[in-house]
Amino acid sequence: MTVPAVDPERAAWYRAQGWWGDRTLLDRVRELARDRPDDVAFHADAGPLGWSGYLAAADRLAAVLAGCGLGPGDRVAVIVPDSATVHVALLAVEAAGLVAVGIGARAGDREIAHLVGRTGSRALVTLDEHRGRPMADLVSALAAAGVEVGRHVVVPRFEADPDGAILVDGVAAPAGEPSAARRPLGPDDLFLINSTSGTTGLPKCVLHTQNRWMYFHQVAARHAALTPDEVVLSAVPAPFGFGIWTAHVTPTLLGAPTVVTERFDAARTLELIDRHRVTMLACVSTQLVMMLAAADDTHDLTSLRVVFTGGEAVPYERALAFEERTGCTVLQFFGSNETGLLSGTTLEDPPDRRLRTAGRVVPEMEVRLYDGDRDVTATGRGQPAGRGPATCLGYLDDPAANAELVNADGWMLMGDICTLDADGYLTVVGRTSDIIIRGGKNISAAQVEDEVMTHPDVVLAAALAQPDPVFGERVCAYVELVEGADLDLVGLGEHLARRGTSKELRPEALVVLDRLPRSSGGKVAKGELKDDLARRLATDTRPDTGGPRRAQHR
Repeated sequence: MTVPAVDPERAAWYRAQGWWGDRTLLDRVRELARDRPDDVAFHADAGPLGWSGYLAAADRLAAVLAGCGLGPGDRVAVIVPDSATVHVALLAVEAAGLVAVGIGARAGDREIAHLVGRTGSRALVTLDEHRGRPMADLVSALAAAGVEVGRHVVVPRFEADPDGAILVDGVAAPAGEPSAARRPLGPDDLFLINSTSGTTGLPKCVLHTQNRWMYFHQVAARHAALTPDEVVLSAVPAPFGFGIWTAHVTPTLLGAPTVVTERFDAARTLELIDRHRVTMLACVSTQLVMMLAAADDTHDLTSLRVVFTGGEAVPYERALAFEERTGCTVLQFFGSNETGLLSGTTLEDPPDRRLRTAGRVVPEMEVRLYDGDRDVTATGRGQPAGRGPATCLGYLDDPAANAELVNADGWMLMGDICTLDADGYLTVVGRTSDIIIRGGKNISAAQVEDEVMTHPDVVLAAALAQPDPVFGERVCAYVELVEGADLDLVGLGEHLARRGTSKELRPEALVVLDRLPRSSGGKVAKGELKDDLARRLATDTRPDTGGPRRAQHR
């Protein structure tokens, strides 16, 4: 498998600017374990884990991996729920000079088989069981699908059982010498392969160095005035870009504790914020809305200083309400697992800029706008692309996907359509594949979702294009409601009319579900909703269109 190397001239330039460096996360954990051994690194569901315990557990596992016959740079798939243990596993793989393949804990067997096989992973690290399923069954299922994992390494929950046995293919591994495992990676080496959290099809494998996330941390610290006194809670799946930055990189570089929980639950997360006096929260927009819906006077949330959110359009009124409820400031970055970031909001930005735009372009990311192959930056509207210290190395062995990701000018493309104003603020107006075209009018699905979610009974919304013989497409909204609430299209339309929402942003069809499906990255799985809509249109369970056959379908 061919992995592109970091361009040496560009790396030298980034170092000269102070954006990249020569230290690794392992270097930093060793330093913290030496200087502050008993300070908490992770508050996990099963208990706390200090910096010295974090390093000791990673060294133990690294020694086991080094004794499994794996060579430098071999891939190790990690499927561990969000906990201190998943971070131990990632650090151990780094310490052993191997490359982690981060797979989300919610991934299905088909996705796991694809990622393990696609990356050529020679070992698999898991707990003994996951969500009630023995992981030995997963190994058998992979083998039946023609995917051999080589060695199956079963780890304990290190935060609960720091000295627990590590099993290799069902046999307790002997305690290895930590020094035997220390063939660590450098900051420019490939250290992680994760996947796009796309909503359709099988994911692509994204290649990461540490330095790109070290740089991202610098920008985040600058935008939010982060200090070592933070207490971080990351509600984002650890293997994905947002989770890597907010749970694995930034807290370690700050030397701050991270609160992690194996499954997101809005009420539980609010309780953890109160208990641990969390100052920095990281969550996708969906989670932010769910927490606001669950918030009451039970928990004191005033410790929150800053919330990083994103992954989807930030609902303005809900985000503003969360700020008023907690006293925090909601920030976001515009970017992707591939590009890292292109723009971001700051503490100094006024609410309209922070919550209605994607923030100012980050200068060193050299952002341009494109229309196809044409640079249309001067027009202020187009598909954004960037080239700078936050970008990934591309996709693993996928020339076709890489050709779509990086254009002929060498700029890495986002899948969005944005406007760029005279002050340098980007605003996302839709995705290249998420525009509803009604009678020749382009309608942003993201804008529709933002409007629908102003209804007090709507927890989450997704806007889709419903085929129409006259207009080509109409807007269909899928919604998830507050428990016990009810809503039909007429009621939604009346609410939006009272708001003065333009008619083009008012859905013309409505489907109410108990819960909108999520992808492995925590976003709404629009691919599943599109399939559901097609089924409804082919049967008598058509969406509510406000006509005589009006009905709601759950």
